[in-house]
Amino acid sequence: MEILRWAAFSADPAGGNPAGVVLDATGVDDAAMLAAAAEVGYSETAFLLPRPDGDFDVRYFSPVDEVPFCGHATIATAVAYARRHGTGTLRLRTQAGPVEVTTSVDGGGSYSATLVSVPPRSVGLAADDLAELLSALRWPAGDLDPALPPRVAYAGAWHPIIAAATRERLADLDYDFAALADLMARKDWTTVDLVWRESAGVFHARNPFPPGGIVEDPATGAAAAAFGGYLRELGLIDPPATVTVQQGDDLGRPGTITVTIPAEPGSGIGVSGTAVALD
Repeated sequence: MEILRWAAFSADPAGGNPAGVVLDATGVDDAAMLAAAAEVGYSETAFLLPRPDGDFDVRYFSPVDEVPFCGHATIATAVAYARRHGTGTLRLRTQAGPVEVTTSVDGGGSYSATLVSVPPRSVGLAADDLAELLSALRWPAGDLDPALPPRVAYAGAWHPIIAAATRERLADLDYDFAALADLMARKDWTTVDLVWRESAGVFHARNPFPPGGIVEDPATGAAAAAFGGYLRELGLIDPPATVTVQQGDDLGRPGTITVTIPAEPGSGIGVSGTAVALD
C-alpha cells in the first residue's frame, strides 16, 4: 500500500492541513486502514477504492477511528490523483453520500481542487449541550458573538458552530480534552467549529478534534462546508456568495479555504483550496 502525504489548503508545505492519501486501497481491510492512519499520524488519511463504473469509494480514518467525511483529505486526494493521472472530475462515494471534486492546475504548476458537499443542514444546539460545551472549552457565554448563534451544522459530518466575539477569544484555546471528547462522542460531533468574523466575507476558524486523538485540526474542509450551509440557512449571508475561512494561523500552519455558497436552498456547498506534496 503506497501512502502519500499532502497538505491541503496551502501551496506551502509548512502550511495547511496534512493528510495521508492512498490512491488505490483495493483489498485493504478496515484494520489495515486504521493501522496505516495511526502510523501516518495526521488528523485523517483517505483511502480510494476504484469502482468498475469509474467512480471511487473513499474511506477516511483518523489515527483512532473512521469518520464519514473529511474535506481536507478529499482536496489532498483529488490533487494527488490529478498530479498522477491528470486533472478532471472525480466522483467519490463517501459514507455521507456522493461528492464530486474537480481539479485544475495553473500556469505555475500549482494544483487546486473544489469539492461540492452533500446537502447541508443545521439543527439547534440544546441549552444543556451548549453549557456543557462551553464548560469544556472554558469559554464564558459572554465571549460569544450574538450575531452568529450556536448551531450544529452538517455537510457530511456534524460540527457545533460557536462564534467568538473577538479574535483574542478565538486565539486563547485551552480546553478540557477529556471532557470535550466525552461530549463529542455522545453527540457524534466530528469537530467543534470555532469561528470569528473579521468582515462580511472573511472568517477565522479553529477546530478542536479530540475524537481524532488530536487537540486541533489545522484546516477543516468539512466544517467549512457545514459553516457555509449554516450561513445560508440562517440568512447570515446573501447568496450566491463566496467567503474565505482562514485557519491554522494559531498553530503556525496557515491555510486558506474558499467556500462557495449557491443560492438554492439545500444545494451542496463548494469548498476549494490548493494542495502541495509533502513527500
